[in-house]
Order: sequence, then C-alpha cells, then structure tokens
Amino acid sequence: MAEILYSKIEGEGGIPMIVLHGYFGMSDNWNTFGKQMVEKGYEMHLLDLRNHGRSFHSDAWSYDVMVEDVIRYMEHYNICDAIVLGHSMGGKVAMHLATKYPTRVEKLIVADIAPRAYAPHHQDILEALNAVDFSQKPSRREVDECISARIQDFGTKQFLLKSLYWKEPDQLAFRFNLDVFNRDEHVVGEGIAEDARYDKPTLFVRGGASKYIQEKDEVSIKKHFPQAVIETIPNAGHWLHAENPQMFFELVSGFLS
Repeated sequence: MAEILYSKIEGEGGIPMIVLHGYFGMSDNWNTFGKQMVEKGYEMHLLDLRNHGRSFHSDAWSYDVMVEDVIRYMEHYNICDAIVLGHSMGGKVAMHLATKYPTRVEKLIVADIAPRAYAPHHQDILEALNAVDFSQKPSRREVDECISARIQDFGTKQFLLKSLYWKEPDQLAFRFNLDVFNRDEHVVGEGIAEDARYDKPTLFVRGGASKYIQEKDEVSIKKHFPQAVIETIPNAGHWLHAENPQMFFELVSGFLS
C-alpha cells in the first residue's frame, strides 16, 4: 500500500488549503502562515513532501511522483478540490498539480518560482550538508560549526538546521534524503511541460530582491496561467514568507477574498 504524506492539519471544517514547502524544507516552515489562515476560516494542510520532513524517503523522486503523492493525500482525506499554495520547489509541484489535475485545484498560489527550468544552483548547500560526518556522532554545535564554515548566510543556515534531529539518543541526522538529492540534483530545477495550462485564478508572489521570477518570466507565466496576477514583496528575498510574513499573508488573503 502506498504511503501517505505527513501533514499538520489545523482549522477543521473550513475551505481546504494545501501548502507545499520548498527544497530542503518542511511543513514547520509554514506554521505561522497556517495559524493566520485558520483564523480566516481555512482548513490548513501543511504537507511534508516525500524525502523531506517527517514524510517517507524514497529513491523515486520527480515532480510526477510528488504530484501523485499530493493526489493520494487528497483522496485519503476526502478532499475533492483545494486551494494549493507552493513555495519554490513546492511551487513547481503546485504548478504541475494544477496543470495536470485542474479540477482538483480551486485556486493556485505560487511563491517565488517561475514555470521555467533552472540550472542546478544548490551546490554550495549540498557541499555544506555533505561535509557533516554523522558517523563521528557530532553534537548540534559541531554540525552548526561545520555548516557555518561553508554557508555564511545566517537565514539559509538556520533553515537547514531546522531539519536536524535526534535519530537515536546519541545520533543526529537530517530529516531530508540527502543521498537522493545528491544523485538527482537536476530534478528540482526542471520546468513544467511546454503545453501545460491552468485556466483558473492564480497568484504569483515574488521577492523584490530575489532573482527567481524575472521580468522575462512574465510571458511564460501568462502563457501557462492565463489568469495569473503577479505581485511583488519589496526588499524580500527567496524566503519572502519568512522575511515579510505580514505582507505575504495580506497578498494571499486579498487574492482569496
């Protein structure tokens, strides 16, 4: 029997909203936003995608299998259709989901990612994570020091360390499946199909200081998502929902109302 993705569900009985985190992330990254949306009357489903967080690990890793995981999750919880929000890699999963199963997605929200393909650009992060030797049973401080020596950006480092946990009383590990990410690094950057199309209300939110959605991307966004509205959060980078949570929440709730 196929496994069901781990999730945090809050606000039962409201309009279902599914939130999909980015690469190396987990549902915890969206706790604050989830609580805000519960107050607006939504039933929030914060998912851990396969090979991330508390969800299962698998050698199979592609946007197709991640989409089928979400569909299986929806069927498991009797969700006919939902508002779907995805950030970065999760935004790509959301785009694939909406264009493949448009009747299952009532409205689409994509945070700081475009439909196009991206060249591999996570080598620094992978290098830092691979430098940690868990066979030596390092302490949290030692893992922090190892990653800090290779990643200067405090926000990125803290984001990665959120996935560090005690696998056994004296053994730390990362929750994500680093072996598969090393093997299939190209997967995360893949674009959506040339003929993919979703013709329902769609919101793209980009960080003003991020390079992920550029002016040249607006044409392809409109091609694949004819009803798309593109909003910008000034001075925010790629983690726009964490850098300016209030404006992100206001843009999303304004779009949905």
